[in-house]
Amino acid sequence: MRLAFSGVKGIGMSERRQLRLGAFMRPVSIHTAAWRYPGAFPDANFNIQHLVRFAQTLERGKFDAFFMADHLAVLNMPMAALKRSATVTSFDPPTLLPALAMVTRHLGLIATASTTFEEPYHVARRFASLDHLSGGRAGWNIVTTSNPDAALNFGLEEHVEHDERYRRGREFFDVVTGLWDSWADDAFIRDVANGIYFDPAKLHVLNHKGKYFSVRGPLNVARPIQGWPVIVQAGASEAGRQIAAETAEVIFASSRTLTEGQEFYADVKGRMEKLGRSRDHMKILPGALVVVGDTVEEARAKRAKLDSLVHPDSGIASLSIALGHDASGFDLDGPLPEIPETNASQSGRERVVSLARREGLTVRQLAQRAGGYGGLSMVGTPATIADTMQEWLESEASDGFNVMFPYLPEGLDDFVERVVPELQRRGIFRREYEGQTLRENLGLPWIANRFFR
Repeated sequence: MRLAFSGVKGIGMSERRQLRLGAFMRPVSIHTAAWRYPGAFPDANFNIQHLVRFAQTLERGKFDAFFMADHLAVLNMPMAALKRSATVTSFDPPTLLPALAMVTRHLGLIATASTTFEEPYHVARRFASLDHLSGGRAGWNIVTTSNPDAALNFGLEEHVEHDERYRRGREFFDVVTGLWDSWADDAFIRDVANGIYFDPAKLHVLNHKGKYFSVRGPLNVARPIQGWPVIVQAGASEAGRQIAAETAEVIFASSRTLTEGQEFYADVKGRMEKLGRSRDHMKILPGALVVVGDTVEEARAKRAKLDSLVHPDSGIASLSIALGHDASGFDLDGPLPEIPETNASQSGRERVVSLARREGLTVRQLAQRAGGYGGLSMVGTPATIADTMQEWLESEASDGFNVMFPYLPEGLDDFVERVVPELQRRGIFRREYEGQTLRENLGLPWIANRFFR
């Protein structure tokens, strides 16, 4: 199904391309050792006061969105590693994000929901509700869930095959968005004098019957403020790129180099155009771990300190997850052996294998990177970080970034207080929000109802 866009409402666009910044919160940091860094809040993952502070700091820094990952199982790693993981516990996103909506006014609120283990009606209802509660700031990150242990929590004995998950996910998207279009935007007339609450002519019953789902509808929540919450996707495999070109408005990309970023950007936006979608109706935001220092040397020392806190047990377990293959028997001081195809995240496996080959890393070195964060990193001064971000933006390698903070609160405070002003000085990042909704701030169009024109 082709998306039905109706133009951007109330956005004043600068002639110069503007950087979009999400904050990837898991719900704190992706780095395994973040909770151990001096001055970090060890309990931040499950402490609402800390999370409120982080969200409000992001809004002060004019970030587009708080992007929350989710896990439907405790991470599939040995207990020796699991006992060292801060992400073993975190809030349920549909529970946390409405709370954050009450203490922010502009910050977008993006959450992951699985198309493999959720039901479309539940997802449609939750995100429509979040959009109303937040005044139009919701976003849905569509994932097919790569962790095989999640299957064991939902009545399955083995994980659903990779491409099958994507086929199910594509139909899931059609059902959810169809449910969001259950009501015309002006369906609820609330005519007190005549006792008519809604106009029956402006109600659509979906009656979806497909390969994976049978859903009658309609949704019992009014149409979302944004038309639809913003659609986010992160897959980088062939199947992931295609579903992104068809459906996504934001891509959480994983490019590590400028060249990789340019190739991915051109490929996915080219696929969009072939489908009749405007290139401007998608924002590609690679994840980037950002470490700020007064000097480049100081920033590198911070990163080295952080990585040194990754225990080997955590590193090997994280490497195994990334590869979709048990790495515990590998020679730590030898090169990465040949890794077979996996039913987990294929793009994740390819990223790690490419990193090992490109940089000639031993298994030990690769494990430390995987246990910390082995993706795109920007380690330097506010000026050098801004240089890199500006180069990616202006060379069409990205439309911005999903920033990952190395530790909190210091890493977040450093970015907001030091990097954001440098980006603003260069004229490539907002000084004030463009509007009230996430779509307005991202420069994305409101979506018209397919059933009511």
